[in-house]
Amino acid sequence: MSEPSTVTKLRLTSSIAEQRIHEVAKETSRVALTTHAKERMAEREISVRELYEILRCGQVEESPTETKGGEWKCKITLKLRGRRKAGVVVALPQKGKMVVITVEWEDGK
Repeated sequence: MSEPSTVTKLRLTSSIAEQRIHEVAKETSRVALTTHAKERMAEREISVRELYEILRCGQVEESPTETKGGEWKCKITLKLRGRRKAGVVVALPQKGKMVVITVEWEDGK
C-alpha cells in the first residue's frame, strides 16, 4: 500500500506579486475595477492615470494573503509625485488578469 502524497502549497511572495502586478498592468484590458474602487477613486480624487502609475511602479510591502476562492490579495503602494502615498488593493486571479478592489490614501486622511 502506498502512502498518501503530501503536497506543500507554495506562498506567493511580495516580490513575485509585485512583478505580476507590474506585468499585468502593462495592458489595461487585463485590469478590472470594481464599482467600489471606482467610487473610492472619485471620492479620493485619484485619477486613472495615477492608478496605473501605482500598479506599474509601486511596491508590495506585505505578504499577499490567499482568499477562500484561491486568489491572492495584496496592496501595492506608491508615493505619487507632488501628492501623498496611495495604496491599491488588488486580487490576482490565476488567468493573468487583476481586479482592483479599492484605492486609498495611506495616511488615512
